[in-house]
Amino acid sequence: MTQTALVARTHAENLDLLAHVAVNIGLGLKPGQELVMTASLDSVALARRITEHAYRAGAALVTTFFTDEEATLARYRHANDASFDHAAKWLYDGMATAFKSGAARLAIAGGNPSLLANEDPAKVGRANRAVSQAYRPALELITRHEINWTIVAGATPAWAAAVFPKDAPDVALAKLWEAIFFTSRITTADPAGAWREHDAALQKRAAYMNAKRYAALQYRGPGTDLRLGLADDHLWLGGGTTASNGLYCIPNLPTEEIFSTPHKERADGTVTATKPLSHQGAMIDGIQVRFEKGRIVQARATRGQEVLDRLLDTDEGARRLGEVALVPHSSPIAQSGLVFFNTLFDENAASHIALGQSYASCVRDGEKLSAEELASRGANDSLIHVDWMIGSAELDIDGVTASGAVEPLMRGGEWAAPVA
Repeated sequence: MTQTALVARTHAENLDLLAHVAVNIGLGLKPGQELVMTASLDSVALARRITEHAYRAGAALVTTFFTDEEATLARYRHANDASFDHAAKWLYDGMATAFKSGAARLAIAGGNPSLLANEDPAKVGRANRAVSQAYRPALELITRHEINWTIVAGATPAWAAAVFPKDAPDVALAKLWEAIFFTSRITTADPAGAWREHDAALQKRAAYMNAKRYAALQYRGPGTDLRLGLADDHLWLGGGTTASNGLYCIPNLPTEEIFSTPHKERADGTVTATKPLSHQGAMIDGIQVRFEKGRIVQARATRGQEVLDRLLDTDEGARRLGEVALVPHSSPIAQSGLVFFNTLFDENAASHIALGQSYASCVRDGEKLSAEELASRGANDSLIHVDWMIGSAELDIDGVTASGAVEPLMRGGEWAAPVA
């Protein structure tokens, strides 16, 4: 039996395996290390399994912060107006302090993608901006990969209802868990081995792109004609990475992407989203934007226009790109045929770009460079980092060399050439 062969297990067995993979493969937790975890109340079962596996792996302490969606809604319905300019800065400062002291970071994703759909977009925008400002010191440690971190998913009733709206609640929840286990490679005979094999394949593809040293990428597809310049001294990464603390982690479970840093001033043309974006409980659909010299000068959405506008107005860097990622349309998530309304999954179903903050690790020696040095190479700076999907089976991408030569990179959403 191969390590990628599918195996039937009980839900409890798969949940335990997901927790084991999250701690030992995704996070790469070191004995004696503390862990800071965030999760919703609906994900408490998975959080408890992760906590157990973390202590088995030698964690010194596991501290979990739970969020409650009903409490979030209570704020929007009963808090005074001034509330929406506040965030728990003390909490985020504490997280930053924990990370600087050597703690690892794990997030369980899986909230209601439309939680705030009926709330005042102005209040949503203000609250998100306040959180972005407060979280900035901690986020910088993550985007610089100074710590080992990972994100996994836990199915919740509200999320399941969004993905499977025609099914009864218990059926929808079971289907979503099945999809999470499958796309996270938990249903294989050897999940840890399957992840190591997949990680190696992503590393090979990233090495291929680093050897090519393309100066730009050219995208063409329905509603998309975009030339995207890459940052000076950019690096392509994929799968896992060694953080500055020396620990190897795979930041996203699942992951199907290789990614790099675009030049903040070298994006020109139009690009159209191929999947809806669920952002902080609000849905944005039908996104199409036009870039000039790296900056979004026109943006529209068929749904969530005001939320999109406020997102783009977060700061100057919010209208520029911080990440470019390539994902083949044959990825397990794309082939599932599901729209997850969750960035962790949908970004790994399609090639995507991200508005806002760049990853310093995607610039050569970026972790050692100052903010000014990173900016001089084209890396973007922002309070936000928001991925949205632009890939499909109809998207073609070319690599453009420094001399101007054009080489096919992806055709019909698939890699144009294999990597040995």
